[in-house]
Amino acid sequence: MKENEICFIMCTNDPLYAEECMHYIRHLHVPNGMQVDVLTVEDAASMASGYNEAMRCSEARYKVYLHHDTFLTNPDFIGDMLAVFRRDDRIGMLGLAGPFRMPPNGIMWHTKDRVSAIYSSLIYKTYPFLLQPEGRGGEAGYYEVEAVDGLLMATRYDLPWREDLFTGWDFYDASQSMEFRRAGYKVVVPRTDRPWCLHDSGYPNMTGYEANRRRFVEEYLNEAQTADRTEKNPKK
Repeated sequence: MKENEICFIMCTNDPLYAEECMHYIRHLHVPNGMQVDVLTVEDAASMASGYNEAMRCSEARYKVYLHHDTFLTNPDFIGDMLAVFRRDDRIGMLGLAGPFRMPPNGIMWHTKDRVSAIYSSLIYKTYPFLLQPEGRGGEAGYYEVEAVDGLLMATRYDLPWREDLFTGWDFYDASQSMEFRRAGYKVVVPRTDRPWCLHDSGYPNMTGYEANRRRFVEEYLNEAQTADRTEKNPKK
């Protein structure tokens, strides 16, 4: 691993979006001693398989997986990200939006108990989506969450993306968050007074969404619910 290297990774099928995303990356402040690389994956079979391909091609310690429609508006993103990671070696993944606890249906946006640090552009309107609740652990400089949205997922350690389970474009993010937690790492969202990016999400493509949702619930949430029941009702 190259300890002083950061690799930005995106799967893309749109050169214009990819170029705009890279425009923001090129204008980030790079701390002394750090190096930046960018890998784009075109014609990926799925998000998980594309990310696995790029992960295997990069020796960077820090990898930032982001959508091609995520634009880093915080010029100090790299330094701010590193500051969070360096607070605790157990922090394995950092995102910019996510729930403190996943709802039973597996859809992370179906709960108000969440934290975020983004601008969101939804077709005709752009607005700051900055949720930084008090008394939820943010005093450490970050909030620990169960999952983060795939618009941006920064990692310090490499874990395989579950392309065996998620062969499309949904729930790869929640899955990878759960895989990091299974491995004993923290998944966090930074505490900040300003959004770190603009997500120009547009119209969602829901093809295969429900099948992936059911797969996610079966693989991760049913397991967690069983563990909760066991803990609350131990055998005598």
